[in-house]
Amino acid sequence: MRGEPLSASDFVAPGEPCQICSATESEPYYSHNGMELVRCVGCGFIFLDPLPSPSLIAKMYADPYDGATTSYFAKAKRKKKLWRCWKRAGLLAGRFGFRVSGRRFLDVGSSAGYMVEAARRWGFKAHGVELDSHSVAFARKHYPGGTYSDGTIEEFAASDAMEFPAFDVLHCSDVIEHIPHVNPFMVAVRSVLKPGGLLYLTTMDINHPRRPENLLEWDGFAPPAHCLYFSPATIQRLLENHGFCIVRHYRLTKPGIKLLARKL
Repeated sequence: MRGEPLSASDFVAPGEPCQICSATESEPYYSHNGMELVRCVGCGFIFLDPLPSPSLIAKMYADPYDGATTSYFAKAKRKKKLWRCWKRAGLLAGRFGFRVSGRRFLDVGSSAGYMVEAARRWGFKAHGVELDSHSVAFARKHYPGGTYSDGTIEEFAASDAMEFPAFDVLHCSDVIEHIPHVNPFMVAVRSVLKPGGLLYLTTMDINHPRRPENLLEWDGFAPPAHCLYFSPATIQRLLENHGFCIVRHYRLTKPGIKLLARKL
């Protein structure tokens, strides 16, 4: 859909209640190219209103990496990304004293399979869920030690792929800001995690002190693909709403949120 103009049919009806606190009153926050960010007066959550429609979501994520042939999948970049994922997977393995044999790891938004492969190399039974079928095909070809599913986490949780709850760790990096309706997403996340399971989550932080004052200068501002804009307070409230307790917030110099939460 690159370069295609957006129309009213690409969005749902405006004025949906806040997905964090259910308040129905919001105030204008920022406007760009006919799209409006609003802030909930109840909890301060910032989101696109109206939100992208299912048809627009399908268009945005239909082969976003051009059949997995762009520079995103170049060999040199793959090596760098895999090394970064290796370190992150090691951090999570350390939560189990590095005794992870037999433990299950799920990467939601697994893209080319880097995180799945890194987790597998640490000893996890690693699985990826990815909306882009081309990326799934790439991952299956280059990192066949993991297993991969096409579609959303909601579809995966409703499938008979395995008996749920199945996973000890769920990794969700830079995904949640893309999800127009975050509560069904979180219900699915919780349903696949074992009691006490860990959720590693990253997203942008719209309230970060280093976020550019001009949103157009911030790489985290990307509507309609990025339609939900969290702060540490709103992400914590969302997680608590769904039965998670944050066990660690990682300090970041860039305008982002990185945290580890446990399913209660």
